[in-house]
Amino acid sequence: MDRAADTPPRLLLVEDDPELAGMLTSLLREEAYAVDAAADGQRGLHLGLTRAYDVIVLDRGLPALEGLDLLTRLRMRGVATPVLVLSALGNPADRVAGLDAGAEDYLPKPFDIEELLARLRALRRRHLDTARSVPLPNGRLDLDSRMAADAAGGPVRLSERECALLAVLAARPSRVFSRDDLLRLVFDGAGSPVVVDTYVHYLRRKLGKRIVDTVRGRGYQLGRSA
Repeated sequence: MDRAADTPPRLLLVEDDPELAGMLTSLLREEAYAVDAAADGQRGLHLGLTRAYDVIVLDRGLPALEGLDLLTRLRMRGVATPVLVLSALGNPADRVAGLDAGAEDYLPKPFDIEELLARLRALRRRHLDTARSVPLPNGRLDLDSRMAADAAGGPVRLSERECALLAVLAARPSRVFSRDDLLRLVFDGAGSPVVVDTYVHYLRRKLGKRIVDTVRGRGYQLGRSA
C-alpha cells in the first residue's frame, strides 16, 4: 500500500499492562507514529486483520489470545506487517519461539527506549518489499494466489483450507501442532480432529509426502523438506 510522504507511519500496540501501554502510546505518538492500542489478543487480532499498519508491537502474555497465537493467525491470513515482540519472556528459547512464530524482531523487557525506537525504524526499512507469502522447504506459499511448489518444483494451486493449514504450519515451522490446535486455528473449531488428518492427506497428495511431518503422539509439523 502506497503512502504519502507526509503520512505518519501506523503502528499497532498490543499490550495488556495499562501503565506500559499508556507510556508507549504517548512516546510513540511523540515520535510521529499513529498508534492504535489493544489491551488483549482478540482486539489485537481484529485490528491487525481489519486495518493496515506499518509495524506491530506485540506482547506475549496477553489475555483472551496469547501473543504468539495472535501472530500465527495474522500470518495465516496473509498479514505480512513486520512484528516486534516485546516480552518479559526473554531467554534464548523464548526469543527463538517468537522468531519462529513469524516475528521479525524480539526485545525482552525491561528495554531501552532508544533501542526500541531504533529497532522499529529498522523494521520499517526492511519491510519495503515484503510480500504476502510464507517460506516453505522448497519455495514459498503465495497467500493471494494460493500457489505452492510440489516436490518436483512445479506450481500447484491449493484450496482455501489447504492453504490455511499449510500457512499455519509454515508460520511456526519448529512447533508441533496438535490436531485440536489445528482444528481451532484453521477450521474455527468446527468438526472433529479427523478433518485435520484429511487435509494433511490432501497436502501430501499435492505437494509430496514430506511437506508435513507426523510427530507420533503429538500432532503435525511443517516438513523439513518436500
